[in-house]
Amino acid sequence: MNAETPMKTAEPVAAAAPAKPRRSRRTALMLSVPLILVLAGGWFWLSGGRFVETQDANVHQARVPISANVSGMVTKVGFTNNGAVKKGQLLFQVDPRPFALAVQQAEAAVALARLQVQQLHAAYDSAQTQVKVAEDQVQFYDSELARQQALTTSGAGTQQALDQARNADVVAKGQLASAQQAVLSAEAALDGDPALPVDQHPTVRNALAALETAKFNQGQATVEAPADGIVYQAESFRPGQYVTAGVSAFALVETQHVWVEADYKETQLDQMKPGQPATVVFDLYPNRTFHGTVASIGAGTGAEFALIPAENATGNWVKVTQRIPVFVTLTDAEADMPLHSGMSAAVSVDTGVTRHLSDLLPAALK
Repeated sequence: MNAETPMKTAEPVAAAAPAKPRRSRRTALMLSVPLILVLAGGWFWLSGGRFVETQDANVHQARVPISANVSGMVTKVGFTNNGAVKKGQLLFQVDPRPFALAVQQAEAAVALARLQVQQLHAAYDSAQTQVKVAEDQVQFYDSELARQQALTTSGAGTQQALDQARNADVVAKGQLASAQQAVLSAEAALDGDPALPVDQHPTVRNALAALETAKFNQGQATVEAPADGIVYQAESFRPGQYVTAGVSAFALVETQHVWVEADYKETQLDQMKPGQPATVVFDLYPNRTFHGTVASIGAGTGAEFALIPAENATGNWVKVTQRIPVFVTLTDAEADMPLHSGMSAAVSVDTGVTRHLSDLLPAALK
């Protein structure tokens, strides 16, 4: 019994010997995990804040309503719905015949106006001639009246001859006054300037303006694409359709003017400024990154400019973080990767802001 007792007491001592290294490893592990978490959190905080991201973004392209400046029947269509067109390409043509007739009518009106002004010049010249004739008549009858008065005074002339001479002198002076009034009237008809060129006369200028209007309308009968783009919402547009001036017939989505509207939370805009670089990933092309630049930051939230703004002056008001649109223009959009207005995108803006260890303590105390 005494020989077996030492052997039983030696076994627990041998089993307890490895407990110290295992306990020390456990302690080191318990201390290292918080340290790693602190270091990871510090690294994340120091490297964070520079890139501001949002998934709430959409592509936008300028949409131009296409309408004719003149009314008429469509005779020719040069596009297909959802088809691409180039700037200056024929979209459609309104029946040009009424406009050609209007041009001919306006040309005839110009010729008639010029003829009328030429007649006014001739009337002015004739009135001036009549004044000269009337002035000669007055001079003649003035001298004749003086001669008859001398004869009557000397007794060689009769009273009847003197009265006739006096009456003829009065008639001649009346004719002179009438001729002078005709000159003034003819001069007024020439816009107060007898030397005014024919085409400078208001009547002719008005006719010329009507002619230019008719030619302009004739040119507007052909509607061309104002920019490169894709024709949209023109499923039923066909020859034979009547278009009204100023009324939109379909839309043209410009493919050369593309921007992304990213709705950021108001708390994300403290370091964002126009001109900062941005990257855009479209849901349609998840494996491709596009580059752009912050063009501008919206003047207000969407709710602020809504048709019916939200009324927050109630007892049930709950503060909600608002979103403000940030407009990003693409700098490397490629033609072989078409973009469609309204599709979703993810935007990341590089604000260039870096954090330092000195900023860690104030941030931790907030």
